[in-house]
Amino acid sequence: MTDNSTRLDHVVLWVSDPVASADFYEKTLGMEPLRITDFAAGAVPFPSVRLNDETIFDLMPLTMAERMKMLPGAAESAGHPVNHVCLALPADDFETLRARVEERSVPASDISHDSFGARGLARRSFYFRDPDGNVFEARHYD
Repeated sequence: MTDNSTRLDHVVLWVSDPVASADFYEKTLGMEPLRITDFAAGAVPFPSVRLNDETIFDLMPLTMAERMKMLPGAAESAGHPVNHVCLALPADDFETLRARVEERSVPASDISHDSFGARGLARRSFYFRDPDGNVFEARHYD
């Protein structure tokens, strides 16, 4: 049986270099890169990385902005600030991510405690940036 409840399917991030971004997300966050070879060969307009079985991040090249015509003003979304995207992780994965961020000298905040989110208060969280300046929060609840 398929669960058709409302879920987050994908997030599109504007990036300057999709291949380098995919490398960052794979090596820092442990995400699986998707369609990298197809993108490099020009067969698809953008690659993606898999967050989990249900959610991916599309890594949209900034050069695609002029082709965003699905809604009036959509092209101007390139570089439009989103405050941040939050990833909720199990405690062990949180520790692994924090270590990878530190190993790769990724700019990151200090760890904070008891911040409110979709599941209540998270025990710990921190913020970091990807190479294009997109801000992420990592947290765990358990």
